[in-house]
Order: sequence, then C-alpha cells, then structure tokens
Amino acid sequence: MRLRFSINILDYRFFQVSNEITKGLIKMDKVSVIYGSTTGNTESAAEKIAAAFGVKPIAIASASQEDFKADLLILGVSTWGFGDLQDDWESNIAKLEGADLSGVKAAIFGEGDQSAFSDTYCNAMATLAEAVSKCGAKLIGRTSAEGYNFSASTAEDNGSFCGLALDENNQPELTDERISAWVSQLKSE
Repeated sequence: MRLRFSINILDYRFFQVSNEITKGLIKMDKVSVIYGSTTGNTESAAEKIAAAFGVKPIAIASASQEDFKADLLILGVSTWGFGDLQDDWESNIAKLEGADLSGVKAAIFGEGDQSAFSDTYCNAMATLAEAVSKCGAKLIGRTSAEGYNFSASTAEDNGSFCGLALDENNQPELTDERISAWVSQLKSE
C-alpha cells in the first residue's frame, strides 16, 4: 500500500512537470517585425532581427492590421531628408496609427547617417516611438547613445536612444554586434 502511494505521488509530480513543459512549448509569444526600406539597409537589419526571433520580416507597404497584433512589435525605419520618415512609412503610417496596441511591447530600430545628417540622426525612430506610445504600446529596447558621433537627434533623450540606432554608412562594422546585443535585451525585457 505504501509503495503504491509513492508511485502515485511520483506520477502526479511527473504530470505537473510535463504539463508545465507542454504549456511553455505551446504558448509562444507572437513577434512581428515590420519595416520600411529604400536602399535596403533597414530591410537587411529587419531580416537579421526577424531571424533571431524565428519570424519573417514584413514590409510596411504590404503589412495588414493583423500584422500589428503581436506580443512584441518591432518596427524598423530609416530617416530621410531632414528627419523625415522613410517613404513607405510616410505612405502607410495610418496602418500603425489605427492599431490598438494596448498590452503590446514595441521596439524601434532605425538607420541613419551620423555624418551627412548629424543634426537629424535617426529622427524617424522618434516619430514611430511616439506613434506606438499613442496607440497604447509599452516601448522597450532603449539603447545607449555612447559610441555614436552626431550633433542632434529627437530619438535620443538623456544619453539613450528610444531604440536601436544603426548607421550602415559610417559604422557598418558595428551593426551585427549592435543587433545581437539588442535582440538579447528585447528577449529579457
């Protein structure tokens, strides 16, 4: 009788552990990586970031409202002209502004040119950060502005960017390292 009782307790504990493992395997957070790219730099970064999460990136021009329904929404944008959104984002910003992002974690990455556009470096990141915040998302993924050489950016506040700032024109050798560190950071936030 005593032996049988011990086996039942072991069976029960095994069931509990198996059940917890199964729950973890079944419930996967949905991650969406949505980007706009003109020269291909932001698209390349989006592909690397998406691959780290096991998903495919989505161009904002072909994104649907369903694509914004995620547990973690990662948005990529390049800055053009004097701090403007990339053209595909400019034409499709209503898709983002119309999304209910309550309870969603959002992270922004961007491409800019610290040398040619030092006074508007990655400003488009701030535009997207403001938009996701207005839609109810919790912004995560801030990064240090240390190691960059720019004069002004609306994406920078108190020594950190609102997301991951990249510069394929002037610091391409740092891109992979920065992406890797940022992805690890996002997975822990």
